[in-house]
Amino acid sequence: MKPFVRDTLMRQRVRLHELDALLSASDVVDDMDRFRTLSREHADASLIVDVFNRYLQRETDLTAAEGMLQDPDMTEMAEEEIQSAKAEMAQLDAELQQLLLPKDPDDERNAFLEIRAGTGGDESALFAGDLARLYTRYAERQGWQVEVVSESPSELGGYKEVVLRMAGHGAYGKLRFESGGHRVQRVPATETQGRIHTSAATVAVMPEPDETEAVKLNPAELRIDTYRASGAGGQHINKTDSAVRVTHLPTGITAECQDGRSQHSNKAKALQVLTARLQEKDRSERAAKEAATRKGLIGSGDRSDRIRTYNFPQGRLTDHRINLTLYKLLMVMEGDLDEVIHALQVARGTELLAELEQRNSL
Repeated sequence: MKPFVRDTLMRQRVRLHELDALLSASDVVDDMDRFRTLSREHADASLIVDVFNRYLQRETDLTAAEGMLQDPDMTEMAEEEIQSAKAEMAQLDAELQQLLLPKDPDDERNAFLEIRAGTGGDESALFAGDLARLYTRYAERQGWQVEVVSESPSELGGYKEVVLRMAGHGAYGKLRFESGGHRVQRVPATETQGRIHTSAATVAVMPEPDETEAVKLNPAELRIDTYRASGAGGQHINKTDSAVRVTHLPTGITAECQDGRSQHSNKAKALQVLTARLQEKDRSERAAKEAATRKGLIGSGDRSDRIRTYNFPQGRLTDHRINLTLYKLLMVMEGDLDEVIHALQVARGTELLAELEQRNSL
Protein backbone atom coordinates (compact mmCIF):
# COMPACT_ATOMS: atom_id res chain seq x y z
CA MET A 1 0.00 0.00 0.00
CA LYS A 2 1.28 3.44 -0.92
CA PRO A 3 2.28 5.57 2.10
CA PHE A 4 -0.05 8.43 1.17
CA VAL A 5 -2.97 5.99 0.87
CA ARG A 6 -2.23 4.59 4.34
CA ASP A 7 -1.93 8.12 5.78
CA THR A 8 -5.25 9.09 4.20
CA LEU A 9 -6.92 5.99 5.61
CA MET A 10 -5.55 6.63 9.10
CA ARG A 11 -7.04 10.13 8.93
CA GLN A 12 -10.37 8.56 7.92
CA ARG A 13 -10.31 6.45 11.09
CA VAL A 14 -9.77 9.56 13.20
CA ARG A 15 -12.51 11.41 11.31
CA LEU A 16 -14.95 8.54 11.93
CA HIS A 17 -14.45 8.91 15.70
CA GLU A 18 -15.06 12.66 15.36
CA LEU A 19 -18.26 12.02 13.43
CA ASP A 20 -19.49 9.55 16.08
CA ALA A 21 -19.15 12.32 18.67
CA LEU A 22 -20.69 15.02 16.46
CA LEU A 23 -23.76 12.95 15.59
CA SER A 24 -24.57 12.50 19.27
CA ALA A 25 -24.25 16.21 20.04
CA SER A 26 -27.56 17.94 20.78
CA ASP A 27 -26.86 20.99 18.58
CA VAL A 28 -26.27 18.72 15.56
CA VAL A 29 -29.36 16.58 16.22
CA ASP A 30 -31.45 19.76 16.29
CA ASP A 31 -30.08 20.92 12.91
CA MET A 32 -31.52 18.43 10.41
CA ASP A 33 -29.57 19.72 7.40
CA ARG A 34 -26.26 19.41 9.23
CA PHE A 35 -27.31 16.07 10.70
CA ARG A 36 -28.09 14.66 7.22
CA THR A 37 -24.77 15.95 5.81
CA LEU A 38 -22.76 14.44 8.65
CA SER A 39 -24.74 11.19 8.45
CA ARG A 40 -23.84 10.81 4.77
CA GLU A 41 -20.18 11.49 5.57
CA HIS A 42 -20.36 8.97 8.43
CA ALA A 43 -21.77 6.29 6.10
CA ASP A 44 -18.98 6.88 3.55
CA ALA A 45 -16.26 6.92 6.23
CA SER A 46 -17.64 3.76 7.88
CA LEU A 47 -17.47 1.87 4.60
CA ILE A 48 -13.86 2.91 4.01
CA VAL A 49 -12.75 2.22 7.59
CA ASP A 50 -14.41 -1.22 7.60
CA VAL A 51 -12.43 -2.23 4.50
CA PHE A 52 -9.24 -0.71 5.95
CA ASN A 53 -9.70 -2.66 9.18
CA ARG A 54 -9.99 -5.88 7.15
CA TYR A 55 -6.77 -4.92 5.37
CA LEU A 56 -4.98 -4.31 8.70
CA GLN A 57 -6.22 -7.67 10.02
CA ARG A 58 -4.86 -9.50 6.97
CA GLU A 59 -1.61 -7.57 7.38
CA THR A 60 -1.38 -8.91 10.95
CA ASP A 61 -2.18 -12.42 9.68
CA LEU A 62 0.62 -12.12 7.12
CA THR A 63 3.17 -11.12 9.76
CA ALA A 64 2.11 -14.03 11.97
CA ALA A 65 2.33 -16.50 9.08
CA GLU A 66 5.81 -15.28 8.13
CA GLY A 67 6.87 -15.91 11.73
CA MET A 68 5.56 -19.50 11.46
CA LEU A 69 8.01 -20.23 8.64
CA GLN A 70 10.70 -20.81 11.27
CA ASP A 71 8.87 -23.96 12.41
CA PRO A 72 9.43 -26.83 9.92
CA ASP A 73 6.15 -28.45 10.98
CA MET A 74 4.21 -25.29 10.13
CA THR A 75 5.92 -24.34 6.85
CA GLU A 76 3.25 -25.67 4.49
CA MET A 77 0.39 -24.09 6.43
CA ALA A 78 2.32 -20.81 6.74
CA GLU A 79 3.01 -20.62 3.01
CA GLU A 80 -0.69 -21.15 2.23
CA GLU A 81 -1.66 -18.40 4.68
CA ILE A 82 0.97 -16.04 3.27
CA GLN A 83 -0.32 -16.57 -0.26
CA SER A 84 -3.94 -16.10 0.85
CA ALA A 85 -3.19 -12.97 2.88
CA LYS A 86 -1.18 -11.31 0.10
CA ALA A 87 -3.92 -11.98 -2.47
CA GLU A 88 -6.66 -10.57 -0.24
CA MET A 89 -4.52 -7.56 0.73
CA ALA A 90 -3.97 -6.72 -2.93
CA GLN A 91 -7.72 -6.92 -3.55
CA LEU A 92 -8.52 -4.77 -0.51
CA ASP A 93 -5.82 -2.25 -1.48
CA ALA A 94 -7.38 -1.80 -4.92
CA GLU A 95 -10.85 -1.48 -3.36
CA LEU A 96 -9.61 1.16 -0.90
CA GLN A 97 -7.98 3.19 -3.66
CA GLN A 98 -11.32 3.26 -5.50
CA LEU A 99 -13.19 4.25 -2.33
CA LEU A 100 -10.81 7.16 -1.72
CA LEU A 101 -11.40 8.70 -5.14
CA PRO A 102 -13.46 11.91 -5.11
CA LYS A 103 -17.04 11.20 -6.17
CA ASP A 104 -18.84 13.14 -8.87
CA PRO A 105 -22.46 13.57 -7.69
CA ASP A 106 -23.59 13.57 -11.33
CA ASP A 107 -22.42 9.95 -11.76
CA GLU A 108 -25.61 8.63 -10.14
CA ARG A 109 -27.88 10.60 -12.49
CA ASN A 110 -29.80 9.57 -15.58
CA ALA A 111 -28.15 10.60 -18.84
CA PHE A 112 -29.01 12.23 -22.13
CA LEU A 113 -27.03 10.63 -24.95
CA GLU A 114 -26.83 12.59 -28.20
CA ILE A 115 -25.51 11.02 -31.42
CA ARG A 116 -24.87 13.01 -34.59
CA ALA A 117 -23.78 11.75 -37.99
CA GLY A 118 -20.48 13.28 -39.10
CA THR A 119 -18.35 12.91 -42.20
CA GLY A 120 -19.30 10.08 -44.54
CA GLY A 121 -22.77 10.96 -45.82
CA ASP A 122 -25.35 8.16 -45.73
CA GLU A 123 -22.86 5.71 -44.24
CA SER A 124 -22.28 8.10 -41.33
CA ALA A 125 -26.02 8.21 -40.64
CA LEU A 126 -26.15 4.40 -40.72
CA PHE A 127 -23.27 4.29 -38.26
CA ALA A 128 -25.07 6.78 -35.99
CA GLY A 129 -28.00 4.36 -36.06
CA ASP A 130 -25.70 1.46 -35.18
CA LEU A 131 -24.34 3.43 -32.20
CA ALA A 132 -27.87 4.20 -31.03
CA ARG A 133 -28.65 0.47 -31.18
CA LEU A 134 -25.40 -0.37 -29.36
CA TYR A 135 -26.18 1.98 -26.47
CA THR A 136 -29.81 0.85 -26.34
CA ARG A 137 -28.69 -2.80 -26.06
CA TYR A 138 -26.14 -1.85 -23.39
CA ALA A 139 -28.83 0.01 -21.44
CA GLU A 140 -31.11 -3.03 -21.60
CA ARG A 141 -28.31 -5.16 -20.15
CA GLN A 142 -28.05 -2.66 -17.27
CA GLY A 143 -31.79 -2.72 -16.65
CA TRP A 144 -32.19 0.93 -17.63
CA GLN A 145 -35.12 2.47 -19.45
CA VAL A 146 -34.43 4.05 -22.85
CA GLU A 147 -36.52 6.84 -24.30
CA VAL A 148 -36.11 8.59 -27.66
CA VAL A 149 -36.34 12.30 -26.89
CA SER A 150 -35.88 13.54 -30.45
CA GLU A 151 -34.74 12.06 -33.75
CA SER A 152 -33.91 13.14 -37.27
CA PRO A 153 -33.92 9.95 -39.37
CA SER A 154 -31.85 9.61 -42.54
CA GLU A 155 -33.52 8.63 -45.82
CA LEU A 156 -31.52 5.40 -46.19
CA GLY A 157 -31.73 4.48 -42.51
CA GLY A 158 -29.96 5.51 -39.36
CA TYR A 159 -30.00 9.04 -38.00
CA LYS A 160 -28.73 12.47 -38.85
CA GLU A 161 -29.21 13.12 -35.13
CA VAL A 162 -30.88 11.33 -32.23
CA VAL A 163 -31.15 12.09 -28.51
CA LEU A 164 -31.77 9.21 -26.10
CA ARG A 165 -32.64 9.41 -22.42
CA MET A 166 -31.04 6.66 -20.35
CA ALA A 167 -32.92 6.30 -17.06
CA GLY A 168 -31.25 4.10 -14.47
CA HIS A 169 -28.95 4.16 -11.45
CA GLY A 170 -25.48 5.36 -12.40
CA ALA A 171 -26.26 5.83 -16.09
CA TYR A 172 -24.16 8.98 -16.47
CA GLY A 173 -21.27 7.54 -14.47
CA LYS A 174 -21.01 4.58 -16.83
CA LEU A 175 -21.59 6.43 -20.10
CA ARG A 176 -19.73 9.68 -19.45
CA PHE A 177 -16.54 8.59 -21.23
CA GLU A 178 -18.44 7.84 -24.45
CA SER A 179 -18.41 11.53 -25.39
CA GLY A 180 -16.25 12.29 -28.41
CA GLY A 181 -15.65 11.26 -32.00
CA HIS A 182 -16.35 7.68 -33.07
CA ARG A 183 -14.91 6.42 -36.37
CA VAL A 184 -16.00 3.38 -38.36
CA GLN A 185 -14.05 1.51 -41.06
CA ARG A 186 -16.11 -0.93 -43.14
CA VAL A 187 -17.53 -1.67 -46.57
CA PRO A 188 -20.83 0.27 -46.79
CA ALA A 189 -23.97 -1.44 -48.06
CA THR A 190 -24.00 1.09 -50.92
CA GLU A 191 -20.43 0.24 -52.01
CA THR A 192 -20.43 -1.89 -55.20
CA GLN A 193 -16.66 -2.48 -55.51
CA GLY A 194 -16.03 -3.73 -51.97
CA ARG A 195 -13.91 -0.76 -50.91
CA ILE A 196 -13.51 0.06 -47.23
CA HIS A 197 -14.81 3.50 -46.29
CA THR A 198 -14.15 5.57 -43.18
CA SER A 199 -17.05 7.47 -41.65
CA ALA A 200 -17.62 9.19 -38.35
CA ALA A 201 -20.25 10.14 -35.81
CA THR A 202 -20.05 12.16 -32.62
CA VAL A 203 -21.48 11.34 -29.22
CA ALA A 204 -22.22 13.69 -26.32
CA VAL A 205 -23.29 12.35 -22.94
CA MET A 206 -24.84 14.76 -20.44
CA PRO A 207 -26.20 14.19 -16.92
CA GLU A 208 -29.93 14.79 -16.65
CA PRO A 209 -30.40 17.90 -14.49
CA ASP A 210 -32.99 18.20 -11.76
CA GLU A 211 -36.32 19.46 -13.00
CA THR A 212 -35.85 22.48 -10.73
CA GLU A 213 -32.75 23.43 -12.72
CA ALA A 214 -34.80 23.70 -15.92
CA VAL A 215 -37.24 26.01 -14.13
CA LYS A 216 -34.37 28.41 -13.36
CA LEU A 217 -33.97 29.31 -17.05
CA ASN A 218 -34.95 32.90 -17.77
CA PRO A 219 -38.15 32.79 -19.90
CA ALA A 220 -37.12 36.08 -21.57
CA GLU A 221 -34.05 34.29 -23.01
CA LEU A 222 -36.08 31.44 -24.54
CA ARG A 223 -37.94 31.04 -27.81
CA ILE A 224 -40.40 28.18 -27.87
CA ASP A 225 -41.68 26.83 -31.18
CA THR A 226 -44.21 24.05 -31.70
CA TYR A 227 -44.48 21.93 -34.81
CA ARG A 228 -46.00 18.72 -36.08
CA ALA A 229 -43.86 15.73 -35.21
CA SER A 230 -42.82 13.27 -37.88
CA GLY A 231 -41.74 9.67 -37.84
CA ALA A 232 -42.93 6.78 -35.70
CA GLY A 233 -45.52 7.34 -33.06
CA GLY A 234 -48.88 6.41 -34.54
CA GLN A 235 -51.66 8.61 -35.84
CA HIS A 236 -51.81 10.95 -32.85
CA ILE A 237 -48.27 12.22 -33.23
CA ASN A 238 -48.86 13.25 -36.84
CA LYS A 239 -52.14 15.10 -36.26
CA THR A 240 -51.16 17.57 -33.52
CA ASP A 241 -48.53 20.26 -33.17
CA SER A 242 -47.17 18.52 -30.07
CA ALA A 243 -43.44 18.62 -30.85
CA VAL A 244 -41.55 21.44 -29.11
CA ARG A 245 -38.27 23.18 -29.93
CA VAL A 246 -36.71 25.50 -27.36
CA THR A 247 -33.95 27.96 -28.30
CA HIS A 248 -31.71 29.68 -25.75
CA LEU A 249 -31.31 33.06 -27.44
CA PRO A 250 -28.02 34.20 -25.79
CA THR A 251 -26.13 31.08 -26.93
CA GLY A 252 -28.22 29.81 -29.85
CA ILE A 253 -28.32 26.35 -28.24
CA THR A 254 -31.52 24.45 -29.03
CA ALA A 255 -33.29 21.37 -27.78
CA GLU A 256 -36.39 19.65 -29.03
CA CYS A 257 -38.67 16.82 -28.03
CA GLN A 258 -41.28 15.07 -30.14
CA ASP A 259 -41.65 11.72 -28.40
CA GLY A 260 -44.23 12.61 -25.76
CA ARG A 261 -47.98 12.51 -26.28
CA SER A 262 -48.56 16.09 -25.17
CA GLN A 263 -47.07 19.47 -25.87
CA HIS A 264 -46.68 20.01 -22.12
CA SER A 265 -44.57 16.87 -21.56
CA ASN A 266 -42.48 17.59 -24.66
CA LYS A 267 -41.80 21.14 -23.47
CA ALA A 268 -40.70 19.91 -20.04
CA LYS A 269 -38.34 17.33 -21.58
CA ALA A 270 -36.94 19.85 -24.10
CA LEU A 271 -36.21 22.28 -21.25
CA GLN A 272 -34.34 19.52 -19.41
CA VAL A 273 -32.25 18.71 -22.50
CA LEU A 274 -31.55 22.42 -23.03
CA THR A 275 -30.43 22.80 -19.41
CA ALA A 276 -28.19 19.74 -19.78
CA ARG A 277 -26.62 21.22 -22.93
CA LEU A 278 -26.01 24.57 -21.27
CA GLN A 279 -24.41 22.87 -18.26
CA GLU A 280 -22.32 20.72 -20.60
CA LYS A 281 -21.16 23.87 -22.41
CA ASP A 282 -19.94 25.31 -19.10
CA ARG A 283 -18.27 22.02 -18.16
CA SER A 284 -16.52 21.76 -21.55
CA GLU A 285 -15.21 25.31 -21.25
CA ARG A 286 -13.80 24.56 -17.79
CA ALA A 287 -12.25 21.32 -19.06
CA ALA A 288 -10.65 23.19 -21.97
CA LYS A 289 -9.04 25.64 -19.55
CA GLU A 290 -7.72 22.78 -17.42
CA ALA A 291 -6.44 21.01 -20.54
CA ALA A 292 -4.34 24.05 -21.37
CA THR A 293 -2.12 23.20 -18.41
CA ARG A 294 -2.77 19.47 -17.98
CA LYS A 295 -4.17 17.06 -20.56
CA GLY A 296 -5.91 14.16 -18.88
CA LEU A 297 -5.58 10.63 -20.19
CA ILE A 298 -9.30 10.29 -20.79
CA GLY A 299 -9.56 13.73 -22.41
CA SER A 300 -12.10 16.49 -22.05
CA GLY A 301 -15.05 14.70 -23.64
CA ASP A 302 -15.14 17.27 -26.42
CA ARG A 303 -16.81 16.20 -29.68
CA SER A 304 -13.63 16.94 -31.60
CA ASP A 305 -11.65 14.36 -29.63
CA ARG A 306 -11.40 11.17 -31.69
CA ILE A 307 -11.80 8.54 -29.05
CA ARG A 308 -12.56 5.23 -30.76
CA THR A 309 -12.32 3.29 -34.02
CA TYR A 310 -14.60 0.42 -35.04
CA ASN A 311 -12.80 -1.64 -37.71
CA PHE A 312 -15.23 -4.20 -39.11
CA PRO A 313 -12.91 -6.03 -41.58
CA GLN A 314 -10.60 -6.88 -38.66
CA GLY A 315 -13.37 -7.23 -36.05
CA ARG A 316 -11.40 -4.76 -33.97
CA LEU A 317 -12.37 -1.99 -31.57
CA THR A 318 -9.67 0.45 -30.47
CA ASP A 319 -10.07 3.09 -27.79
CA HIS A 320 -7.29 5.57 -28.54
CA ARG A 321 -7.31 7.25 -25.12
CA ILE A 322 -6.09 4.21 -23.20
CA ASN A 323 -4.63 2.16 -26.08
CA LEU A 324 -7.23 -0.55 -25.55
CA THR A 325 -7.76 -2.97 -28.45
CA LEU A 326 -10.41 -5.70 -28.39
CA TYR A 327 -11.13 -8.24 -31.14
CA LYS A 328 -14.78 -8.67 -30.22
CA LEU A 329 -16.38 -5.91 -32.28
CA LEU A 330 -19.59 -7.79 -33.12
CA MET A 331 -20.19 -8.49 -29.42
CA VAL A 332 -19.58 -4.83 -28.60
CA MET A 333 -22.06 -3.74 -31.28
CA GLU A 334 -24.63 -5.94 -29.53
CA GLY A 335 -24.19 -3.93 -26.34
CA ASP A 336 -21.30 -5.79 -24.66
CA LEU A 337 -19.55 -2.60 -23.53
CA ASP A 338 -18.67 -3.66 -19.97
CA GLU A 339 -14.99 -4.37 -20.64
CA VAL A 340 -14.49 -1.04 -22.42
CA ILE A 341 -16.30 1.02 -19.79
CA HIS A 342 -14.52 -0.74 -16.91
CA ALA A 343 -11.11 -0.07 -18.51
CA LEU A 344 -11.98 3.62 -18.91
CA GLN A 345 -13.16 3.88 -15.29
CA VAL A 346 -9.96 2.23 -14.05
CA ALA A 347 -7.84 4.60 -16.15
CA ARG A 348 -9.71 7.60 -14.79
CA GLY A 349 -9.31 6.27 -11.25
CA THR A 350 -5.55 5.96 -11.79
CA GLU A 351 -5.46 9.59 -12.95
CA LEU A 352 -7.40 10.83 -9.95
CA LEU A 353 -5.27 8.81 -7.55
CA ALA A 354 -2.10 10.28 -9.05
CA GLU A 355 -3.56 13.77 -8.59
CA LEU A 356 -4.39 13.02 -4.95
CA GLU A 357 -0.86 11.72 -4.37
CA GLN A 358 0.62 14.83 -5.94
CA ARG A 359 -1.51 17.12 -3.76
CA ASN A 360 -0.54 15.15 -0.66
CA SER A 361 3.15 15.57 -1.48
CA LEU A 362 2.94 19.36 -1.71
